[in-house]
Amino acid sequence: MLIIHQLLVDIIVCRARTDHPMETCGVAAGPAGSGVPTRLIVMDNAAKSENYFQFDPHQQLKVWREMEFNGEEPIVIYHSHTNSSAHISQTDIQYAFEPNVHYLIVSTDHQHRLGPRSFRICNDRSVEEKVKVVSAYRDDAFNRLIDTGISAAVASV
Repeated sequence: MLIIHQLLVDIIVCRARTDHPMETCGVAAGPAGSGVPTRLIVMDNAAKSENYFQFDPHQQLKVWREMEFNGEEPIVIYHSHTNSSAHISQTDIQYAFEPNVHYLIVSTDHQHRLGPRSFRICNDRSVEEKVKVVSAYRDDAFNRLIDTGISAAVASV
């Protein structure tokens, strides 16, 4: 199950709406080993596509190095679907490169709900998991980290 803060979800949905009709994408990082997403990192969709996303390789390398330097790891990789529901696609499965993350998808198609859906992808298979959106994490240390990560994410929206 993915437990994610409401503020992170709100920013992901806002960014997806802003980027529509192009797919949006990014990462929610958190302290290594915690499984708790605390910092949103908006990424450029190098594909500039309505049907596909691809991280810019230079930006991705920079972000992954920054996470490592900060003692973080990717907890969530997110993107939007612009012409369909928030389902996992064969392309999503084919290009999944982090076996331990939650793959979060939101839809900006007006015929489908915007609620996030999350999937685990490993060995070319996907399994949907429950998403629990919370207004606060149980551990206040994570809530303090959320507050420090939001301003940077909002600035890039």
